[in-house]
Amino acid sequence: DVQLQASGGGLVQAGGSLRLSCAASGFTLDDYSIGWFRQAPGKELEGVSCIKISDGDTDYKDSVKGRFTISADNAKKTVYLQMNNLKPEDTAVYYCGERADGTGTLTPCFPYMYGIPGRGTQVTVSS
Repeated sequence: DVQLQASGGGLVQAGGSLRLSCAASGFTLDDYSIGWFRQAPGKELEGVSCIKISDGDTDYKDSVKGRFTISADNAKKTVYLQMNNLKPEDTAVYYCGERADGTGTLTPCFPYMYGIPGRGTQVTVSS
């Protein structure tokens, strides 16, 4: 049974940092791409960053490049999203999602291509 649990959100001032964690269970990370997605009030769910676990290939939304870093700890079966220099427009509920893509390349970081459990973590950035 594939399960993902996102955590680490909170309230932070603009310019601050947060690290989100996505704990995986029920599957082997190596066979997957894992992504972070977010949904702001009144907006659609969007891809933020994704990583191909087996080779470390990554993809980032343009607006977070240079500020966010995705990484994986296979031993802990956890994927992290380090978020620095946060901006008010980063405020959203953040979700992690999975795509079983085996030995293929990183699955494009579009929400519809990933299985995203309903429970996310709230990130609020104050100005």
